[in-house]
Amino acid sequence: LTQCVFFPLQIRLPPEVNRILYIRNLPYKITAEEMYDIFGKYGPIRQIRVGNTPETRGTAYVVYEDIFDAKNACDHLSGFNVCNRYLVVLYYNANRAFQKMDTKKKEEQLKLLKEKYGINTDPPK
Repeated sequence: LTQCVFFPLQIRLPPEVNRILYIRNLPYKITAEEMYDIFGKYGPIRQIRVGNTPETRGTAYVVYEDIFDAKNACDHLSGFNVCNRYLVVLYYNANRAFQKMDTKKKEEQLKLLKEKYGINTDPPK
């Protein structure tokens, strides 16, 4: 008599895949409820944040309970047409978000240093 041992199937996902999706090119008037209707078809959602400031309008974050649901949504909804706008669905990348913040902070520091040392960046007239 032989004994069979079954190992669970392990699926390896690319390192950028995570449960948080960043969505761009949304209609400015889209609501969180409409986002739940679109993205909820792919699995349970923990949270949706829709941008409402001038800088964040047209963007949103969708947090899924399960990483495979997030991957499925990303695969199927990239390029999806909502009110004649094609969605751009990406995996959230914390490094990219903080790099943008760091750049703004560095620009402010540079401006202060230029003022402190009297360096004028305007071209002569």
